[in-house]
Amino acid sequence: MSEAADNYCLRSYLSWRLVALQAVLLVTLIVLLIGALCASGVLVVPRDEDHVIAIVQRSLARDVQGGLVLRPTAELNELRANTPDLWFVVRDPQGHSLSEGPVPGEFARLGDALSEISQARLGWQMFEDDPRKAPARMKRVHADVGLVQIMTATQGPMSRARTVLATSVAFLAIALPGLLLMAAATFVATPMVVKRAFAGLDTAAEEARRIDFRRRGSRLSADHLPLEVAPLVAAINDALKRLDHGYARHQRFVADAAHELRTPIAILNTRLEALPASPEKTRLLEDTARLATLAEQLLDIQRFDQCRNPRVRVDLVAVARNVAADLAPLAIAAGYELSLDTAAEQVETMGDRAALERALTNLVQNAIQHGGRRGTITIHVGSTATIDVTDEGDGIPQDERARIFDPFYRLAPLDRGAGLGLNMVREIARLHGGHVSVLDGPKGGACFRLTLPTAPFAE
Repeated sequence: MSEAADNYCLRSYLSWRLVALQAVLLVTLIVLLIGALCASGVLVVPRDEDHVIAIVQRSLARDVQGGLVLRPTAELNELRANTPDLWFVVRDPQGHSLSEGPVPGEFARLGDALSEISQARLGWQMFEDDPRKAPARMKRVHADVGLVQIMTATQGPMSRARTVLATSVAFLAIALPGLLLMAAATFVATPMVVKRAFAGLDTAAEEARRIDFRRRGSRLSADHLPLEVAPLVAAINDALKRLDHGYARHQRFVADAAHELRTPIAILNTRLEALPASPEKTRLLEDTARLATLAEQLLDIQRFDQCRNPRVRVDLVAVARNVAADLAPLAIAAGYELSLDTAAEQVETMGDRAALERALTNLVQNAIQHGGRRGTITIHVGSTATIDVTDEGDGIPQDERARIFDPFYRLAPLDRGAGLGLNMVREIARLHGGHVSVLDGPKGGACFRLTLPTAPFAE
């Protein structure tokens, strides 16, 4: 599993957690409120006439003469016990009737006047009679004894199913709109709050993306950060400080070692020059040249990393001539011919002349080392600020061309080079806004092309 699989969006995480918490709190509050109202007697269990009619309907039977009687069912007995004001009247189409409880005279006198009515609610005149009198409910139903008409004004306890339904509807009517409103507010407000709270973290992240190991001393801004995130930024800044100190110690060591090596290498080279000409002398001179190049490369790492030299107009043709003159004896001694051709008398770029000479020197020395000690090494300066160094050796395989510019990478395991030269060329090209690439030479060897920006026309 990848590391990114454990990441999550803080805004979504907080929004959903807040909505869940709000839902739990809202449900708990409503349950407690309903419980408190029920316990105090303010809220009673709902009652209705249909519940009484249903119980009476299930209790009806007939006697031997065909009259209507009531069976003492458990639910009828419970209704009688819990409803002291119970009354009802039952009639059938055959004229049989029965009643129980104190039937109001107004309803008792109705008789069969409503025999053709399937159901009705019979109220009172509000201005002439007592409005506190309960209206009656009349309903024609099918019972075990056949079609009967039942009338009552008693509001018995509502059935469990209807009680649950009524409670659910009341809960949804109260809780759901509130929950939806709070959820909408949460999903709108939480991203805004998180974005504003972590605005300083976005600034720190942008600063972190711009950190480069060549520009030491960079630190992340700790301004406008939440207290929960500030320790992380402080720890990162401490780590950057330690890295800066370690890199500075490394630089000082490399520079001191390179300076210490230059003197004995120069002495050794002078003594070798005094020896009689021989193949062994040539090999020893090549080895000392590599040592001198390595020392210079170590110093170049420090010089070019600091980038302190000002950018000036540099003539690449003049740079190529100087490098060709300096390395011609070494190339000839190694069995090569060294050729220089230019597309123009002057090709200029903006940069550090010493750095560009070092880059071209490394390319030519690389050709001397890997060109197979045969053929011609050609330096060509193009009119578009390019320098090609071509040899007639075995070339470089396609799958190795990207890796040869890595530091300390050597194409052959037994190669006596340090693996810094081509990496140095790439870094110098990058610092100048250019690049270096590897092509196939016209005669099968390798062609290294250094491409640089062309200098603007002088006013």
